[in-house]
This record gives sequence, C-alpha cells and structure tokens, in this order.
Amino acid sequence: MQEENKLTTVKTILQIDNELLDNITSLIKENAEKSLLNIFADLHPADIAEIINHIDIDSAKYAFSILDTITAGEVITEIDENLREKILKDIDLKTITEIVDELYTDDATDIVSDLPEQIARQVLKNIDKEDSEDVIELLKYPEDTAGGIMTSNFVSIDSNATIKDAIAEVRKNAEEFDHIYHIYVLKENDELLGIVTLKSLLTNPLQKKVKTVIQEDLMFVHPEMDQEEVANIMNKYDLVAIPVVDDHRRMLGRITFDDIQDVIQEEASEDLQKIAGLTEEEEFSYSTFRVSRNRLPWLFVSLAGELLSAVVLASFQASIEKIIIASFFIPIVMAMGGSAGSQSSIVMVQAINAGDFWVNDTLKRLFKELRVALLNSLICTLFLLGVTFYVFNAEIKFAYILSFSLFVIMVNATMIGAIVPVIMKRLKIDPAIATGPFVTTTNDVFGLLIYFTLLTIFLA
Repeated sequence: MQEENKLTTVKTILQIDNELLDNITSLIKENAEKSLLNIFADLHPADIAEIINHIDIDSAKYAFSILDTITAGEVITEIDENLREKILKDIDLKTITEIVDELYTDDATDIVSDLPEQIARQVLKNIDKEDSEDVIELLKYPEDTAGGIMTSNFVSIDSNATIKDAIAEVRKNAEEFDHIYHIYVLKENDELLGIVTLKSLLTNPLQKKVKTVIQEDLMFVHPEMDQEEVANIMNKYDLVAIPVVDDHRRMLGRITFDDIQDVIQEEASEDLQKIAGLTEEEEFSYSTFRVSRNRLPWLFVSLAGELLSAVVLASFQASIEKIIIASFFIPIVMAMGGSAGSQSSIVMVQAINAGDFWVNDTLKRLFKELRVALLNSLICTLFLLGVTFYVFNAEIKFAYILSFSLFVIMVNATMIGAIVPVIMKRLKIDPAIATGPFVTTTNDVFGLLIYFTLLTIFLA
C-alpha cells in the first residue's frame, strides 16, 4: 500500500526590515485584510508580534484584530507589555475571553492582570471553571516571583501507578500541553515525591510500578522566590523545567525553560536600564513627557554631581591660575576615573545578579579588584608620565604629580565601583543602580579633589 505524504506547515524564518514594515503599513491603510492574512499565515507568531511591535499603535490594533483566536492567543503573549495593554483596551469582552481560554494558565494570568478589574472578573467568569480557578490562584503571586511565572499545567500521577498508567496520562494530556518533559509523582495530598522521565516510560515494562523508577533527588523552588534566582538555579543545573511547591512540598506548578529565557532577557534589559539611570516603563512608552519624567531625576543627580565638581574647581582657582597646564588634563583625570569605576562596578553587579557572589568572598573579590586596579593604574600612569614629559614638554615635577594623581584616582575609583554594589546588596537595594550616575559623579568629584589637592600641596 502506498503511503500518503502528509504536508506539514513550515513557518518562514523572517528578518524584519523597513521595506516589509512599509509594505504591511500600506496594506493596513488600504484595509487589505486578505493580503495581510496571507502574509501572516506563513509567519511564526513571534514574527507577527515583532511586526506589530514596530508599527504605529493604530496599525498594530488593526493587524491584531484580523487574527483568528488561536493565532491571536499565540501572538498576544509576545507583544510588548505596554502595547499589549493598549491593544486589549479596544477588544470586546467575547474576543478577549476566547483568547484567554486558548492560553496556558501562566500566559492567561499575564493577560488577565493587564485588564481593567471589571473586565478581568468577567473574563474569569466566562472561561473554563478549572482554568479560572488556576488563574485566580496565580494572580496572588507577584509577577516577578516563581509563582508569578509558573504554570499550573503539568502531568502528574499517583505513586502507586504503573508505567502503563503514566503513558496513558501523557497521551491524555498530549494535545493540551505543548511541552511534557517529566511526569510528576504525587501523593494523595499532592505532595511531590519525585519525577519520572519520558525515557523511563519507554525503557521499562508496562506493569512496573512508577515508584521503582522515580527520581526523588530533584530541585524545586517556592512560589515566593524571585524569578532571577529561579533563572540562576535552572541555568546552574541545566534544567528544562523545575517544580514549584509550597512549604509542605505540595505541587503548585512548574516553570519551563522557555519562561526562564524571557526572565533572563527581561532581567538583563532591566539591569542595563538601571545602569543608565532609566526605568523599564519608558522602553515601550509613546509619551515624550513620561519618558522625560523618568529620565530627569537621574540627570539632576548627574547635574548636582557636576555642580559639586565645579565647586571643587572653584575652590582651587588660585592653583589653576598658577599652573595653567593643569587644566588641560582635567578631562583625562575625570574620564579615567569614571571608566575604571564603571568597569569594576559592572563586574561586581554581574557577579551579584548571577548568584556568583558570596558574602564570605567579599574581601577576596575586593582584594582582586585592588590588585587589578594597582596594575592597570601603574601602566596608565607610566604612559601618561612619558606623554606629559616628552609630548607636552611639561616640567618633570608637574609630570610626576599628574601621573601620581592619576594612579591614586584610578585606584580610588575602582574600589568605589567595587564596594558600592556590595553595600547596596547588603542594604537590599538593587546593585545595578550603583553603576549609573551615582558612581560616575562620585568618582568625578573625588577625582578632581585628589588631583588639585596634590597639585596644591606640591606645586602651588
């Protein structure tokens, strides 16, 4: 008998460019729904979401409105959060309900949490009762915790079940769950005993008891754990999924690697924003005034720091007038101190956020930064000494004082950059803030103070 060839839909891997966006924008203006749907039909939901993220708000709303329920459900979870809220505001209750009903509980929770309270209640009332109860339970947890990113969809069996029973349970849930990595073995009170791998199901006799092949030594997390800590654990132990349990080890849900990928990207983006003194909100904000409001406080911090630098300069006016050449090297002093401080602070923040920083290693890490600072500062100092004397033809005494000032400034800035994140961690403040305007302006002030104090003492 000749076998029939089954055609599989293959999604095009798309590189989003300006030409494509212009074409799609033109089709949207013409309300060319069929042409748009033909384009979207060959694309992955993530690519459709990327297109929607890069067009104006009105076009984004129209593009999303023409999608079928299943595709809309896959796309909505990939759309930027602030844009998603704007799109959801214009969708009728029936459509939102149908979309939410298609989602896994963790994704459904994200969508429901973005809705106005009254609409959210209606949606939860209209979707499947069991799913509604799961979503309500997940909404209790902050969104940046293990409970906030977990899904309550998982395959579980009783400890007295057989391999055959476990396979039947997997088949029963195969269509509902896209990813099944483990079968969780539970007691009658939902206490987690361990896991059974798919490999064990395929390599053991059907009548064998599950409890004979169970893996009891497993990692798990509690719902209150910060999502960044969960990401560090899964990355450290190369886990594709991790169970979430309560204080009595009762199974609440699981977190899969695709959710953790989102967390890692989100946390990295958040840290970069904090380094620059920005907020996560402004990334997707269309309001000039809102973005300005978020940035201004940190700009004022920098302005206040530089004004303080100006006060330091003014207090050494007499020295500057006597040693005019000293003013030529102010940019070097400030830049080198700032660069050295930023390097050490970023290294420390990365170590802290990655979970590689241990309190009892503090002195060891700080001593390492000191050694690096001494070596780098010495090399830069010798280079500046040669340039100042041979290129600028400065007096040898001034060249020595300038070079020594740079040495002290770079060592000081490096240690400030390394110590401040540790202090902030101890005070339970996000250490990423330390790498922003705070360290930069602090090092500018101390750098100038050190530079002109040494010049005044030895030359003025």
